[in-house]
Amino acid sequence: MEKKYAEYENLIYSYVKENINTVLKKPVGFIHYPFIDPGSVYDGNVWDWDTFWSVYGLLPLTTRIADDALTEQMIKHAKGNVYNFFDHQLEDGYIPMMIEVGQWPEPYLNMRHKEGVMMNMHKPFLCQQIYFISDFIGDYTWIKEKLSQLEKYFACYDQNYYHENCGLYVWVDDIMIGMDNDPASFGLPKNSTANIFLNSFMVKEFSCMASILDGLGVDGAEVYREKARKLTDHIQEEMYDQRDAFYYSVDVDIQTRTYDWFHQGLGVFWKTLPIKIRTWSGFLPMAVGFATKEQAESLVKHYHDMETFHSEFGVTTLAKDEKMFDLSVTNNPSNWLGPIWLVANYLVFKGMINYGYRTEAEELCRHSLKLLGEDLIETGSMHEYYDPFTGKPIMNGGFMNWNILVLNMVRELEEIT
Repeated sequence: MEKKYAEYENLIYSYVKENINTVLKKPVGFIHYPFIDPGSVYDGNVWDWDTFWSVYGLLPLTTRIADDALTEQMIKHAKGNVYNFFDHQLEDGYIPMMIEVGQWPEPYLNMRHKEGVMMNMHKPFLCQQIYFISDFIGDYTWIKEKLSQLEKYFACYDQNYYHENCGLYVWVDDIMIGMDNDPASFGLPKNSTANIFLNSFMVKEFSCMASILDGLGVDGAEVYREKARKLTDHIQEEMYDQRDAFYYSVDVDIQTRTYDWFHQGLGVFWKTLPIKIRTWSGFLPMAVGFATKEQAESLVKHYHDMETFHSEFGVTTLAKDEKMFDLSVTNNPSNWLGPIWLVANYLVFKGMINYGYRTEAEELCRHSLKLLGEDLIETGSMHEYYDPFTGKPIMNGGFMNWNILVLNMVRELEEIT
């Protein structure tokens, strides 16, 4: 690694090491187990995919820090993330995306669900987190008693979020969808969008559930492997656009609308309609690993396109030539209409590693190191997201969470050298 990037890496490592304890939280209110929050304005909240990425970055880092007490504490908090979500699972299997301590007697999303208002549930990162923790510590037994709850979690997904006609999963609404204001889902009717983000990570979630069952030595793993295979087939059939050589989210609200004697002939026979908006999540099939070699080759070309995704600070979260491209400062929803987010950089990086594109992976690592390193030099902090043209932070200083993944990039490149 070039000297300046090594200096950035050391600066980021030192900052994270010094500030780990700021995101390790004790039980509070109806959050009954220790947990990890993202930092910054998200202090005190347990989030679904945020906790996963924190664990994904922090657990391996404890090996480098070589502090047994810290490692033990991290494992306790990582398991606590999972236990907190199971602690608030409802009878039908629903698990909220976020557990917050505030003005309500229980998580707000659970309250709405009990009222009969169907909202999005825990994004498909629960099994991913369980598998990652279990693999890291070499023990799956800690989660064995929760298997029935995991079964109910998947059953809830299949009952309420699965679209039988096309075989894909849909967002019920546009609240807390990870990419908060993804134009492929944000502002659209309920239950109308099968998002490539959701479906790609569902493939991974099924695979991780299979690995958990294997790790426990119990039956059922092949059921989840088959679910992953079938979902992959549906994604390839419905979400990959041959002409554009890119993965899109799709509209599933497709049916023949009959009016009196009109529309009695050939009806709608296609299952979905592509929502042709290019977002960074179109690269996720490489990160999850189900893109074909030829599809990956095409996606890499999109990565290099200076008019769309390429930036000297990483990958823009929305292609620059989309009409919705915007760098406004906004929370609730957070802005994914172009700013650089480290989790997007990492997942595109991961895809490049998976398919042997080391040059591109190294470039993404350098861009990410520069982005966060310069932020620390100039502000003494890291932020939630960044301007893709200047590298300047847009908002929410003190954010750690998936910014830690830049250290994963460095380590993973070293491991394949």
